Amino acid sequence: MINAITKTIELSDGRTITIETGKLAKQADGAVVVRMGNTMLLATVCSAKDAVPGTDFMPLTVEYKEKYGAFGRFPGGFTKREGRSSDYEILISRLVDRALRPLFPDDYHAETFVNVMLISADGVDQPDALAGLAASAALAVSNIPFHGPISEVRVARIDGKFVINPTFKDNEKADIDIMVGATYENIMMVEGEMNEVSEAEMLDALKFAHEAIKKQCIAQKELTEMVGKTEKRVYCHEDKDEELEKDIWAKCYDKAYAFATSANADKHDREEKFTTLKEEYIAAMDPEKAEEQAVMIDRYYNAVEKEAMRRAILDEGKRLDGRKTTDIRPIWCEVGYLPGAHGSAIFTRGETQSLTSVTLGTKQDEKLIDEVLIKGKERFLLHYNFPPFSTGEAKAQRGVGRREIGHGNLAHRALSRMIPEDYPYVVRIVSDIMESNGSSSMATVCAGTLALMDAGVKIKKPVSGIAMGLITDKGNTKYAVLSDILGDEDHLGDMDFKVTGTKDGITATQMDIKVDGLSYEILEKALNQAKLGREHILSKITETIAEPRADLKDNAPRIVIIMVPKEMIGAIIGPGGKIIQDMQEKSGATISIEETDKQGRVEIAATNKVSLDDAVARIKAIVAIPEVGETYEAKVKSIMPYGAFVEFMAGKEGLLHISEIDWKRFETMEQTGIKEGDKITVKLLDVDPKSGKFKLSHKALLPKPERTEEDKKRDERRRDDRKENFRKDEKIED
Repeated sequence: MINAITKTIELSDGRTITIETGKLAKQADGAVVVRMGNTMLLATVCSAKDAVPGTDFMPLTVEYKEKYGAFGRFPGGFTKREGRSSDYEILISRLVDRALRPLFPDDYHAETFVNVMLISADGVDQPDALAGLAASAALAVSNIPFHGPISEVRVARIDGKFVINPTFKDNEKADIDIMVGATYENIMMVEGEMNEVSEAEMLDALKFAHEAIKKQCIAQKELTEMVGKTEKRVYCHEDKDEELEKDIWAKCYDKAYAFATSANADKHDREEKFTTLKEEYIAAMDPEKAEEQAVMIDRYYNAVEKEAMRRAILDEGKRLDGRKTTDIRPIWCEVGYLPGAHGSAIFTRGETQSLTSVTLGTKQDEKLIDEVLIKGKERFLLHYNFPPFSTGEAKAQRGVGRREIGHGNLAHRALSRMIPEDYPYVVRIVSDIMESNGSSSMATVCAGTLALMDAGVKIKKPVSGIAMGLITDKGNTKYAVLSDILGDEDHLGDMDFKVTGTKDGITATQMDIKVDGLSYEILEKALNQAKLGREHILSKITETIAEPRADLKDNAPRIVIIMVPKEMIGAIIGPGGKIIQDMQEKSGATISIEETDKQGRVEIAATNKVSLDDAVARIKAIVAIPEVGETYEAKVKSIMPYGAFVEFMAGKEGLLHISEIDWKRFETMEQTGIKEGDKITVKLLDVDPKSGKFKLSHKALLPKPERTEEDKKRDERRRDDRKENFRKDEKIED
């Protein structure tokens, strides 16, 4: 017997979201179906009963998957089934994970799996905006401990008005597009892109989103009561020893605090000193007891180290490397470092460094996007790589992880709107992190800007980025906002807030909150402080290269765009692609053509001017319209008894009759001396309106010879002969 329970949420524009539980996946700890219009998501959550011994973190896994059958499509590939997660699915998984993870109890270490699946779609509503709500609702109807609920919404500004969860079509017009995750009380996660908006406008968007989230959180709490899951499971995943904890704090805190305030700018030296302090404590213990309590020692010592760092900042304003809260680490930049790349740059800030290259390509280099609901082409690509050597780790690099995809996407959002809409090149940026100690994604944004300008890409404005941090005490009575955070400040702090923008406004942002209770006052201070940091970094970028280079590098492809009438596309391509292939082979250029706005868009690319000019000339010759009275340089294609067929324009042939070759009379074509392959100048006399055949003449371009006495006598004899023949015809008729 199915006993489905449903809860409905009404949006401000009248649309509704329903949450249903009790019908599908009943053996999971929690399962719901979230529906908006004809878009449906199934979210399930399962958590192990006990933690794996020795686990001192939250082993949470979030997977978002879109089923092709949800939209009535077949997957691609040989197997015709869903494969590994796409970049888009990974990005949505990360969004949900970042909002959920901080809200599990600190001492809850059981393996937990959250799966969200798109099971129905109509291509109207965007399912990613519902994924966070679905995941949280699944937790709400389970007995898994969770300090939620949360929800996520997309907030967009369209024609000056904020909209919650806009449709695909409406979102295309948005100048603000942000995903926001929050509890009823506080914002937990932000990610999105903007068209150079102010800090105040961004705050307004967050507040608008939060009001919608509050309604969704209330609905989930009511759903929890309806299913009778207000009591959560009892667990014990951490061994505790209060005497050991007190002893570690007593013997280690003062030394850790001294290290934290020593202004040591060397990351590895700092790590070594903190590690040595822990090892000294362990060395003083009974070896057997130390081994037995190793997990607890690590946990208690990490708490000591964290508190020492935080108190040093809150009480004395001293950061680990000696900077003030608003200070930016030293910056140096260089462009043109890689001679073989179309553009390149090095951006170094403290112990974080990015080596970035730019490659310019043609239409054939476009990335094809074939997701369940998203199909199209991408002309701006950004890839972020984080090799282990960047942090001094001795391990192999095993492909691209979720972190690389997430950081690359943030940098992509930051720069994409600065590429002109009509820019003819496909652009690929690759950022390889050479060193890392905090905000390598922001280094990618800065290095990307430098490399684009070095490549001669006419970006609208330079973009810089900065990562902000936050340290708070209990109750948030005291806090410090940190500019340009270190890796340790990110790990031990309460916020990681990345902001990118131009001199005129914000272009992208990503924020993760690790504490409960972050006021808009703190957010506003962080945004304003970030603006000052961005402006400082931007000044360093423009000192290195103030604007894009006037021209492309010598090894970069040159592209010319020619718009042709729609009906000429077939003439350029030719039967079976014969003509366009021949042009590419003979010119050495790459030619692409597509129909757009009822016109043909021909893109011609080559690495040298000769090839480019040759291909352009061939295209223009094909699309040119022959004009009566114009003179053309023609090539003899074939000889006939009555004349020669000549090609006077690319793809256009006409008959040069034997009588139109010269003023003198020829009885045979051999007498003319014309052969196949010869070049001859011709004049277009006429175009047959019915057949479209061209009448050509070489004679018309030659001066008409003066008439001799012999010519006059011959003409007179011909006239006499015609008169005589006329009289004979009259007599016969009589």
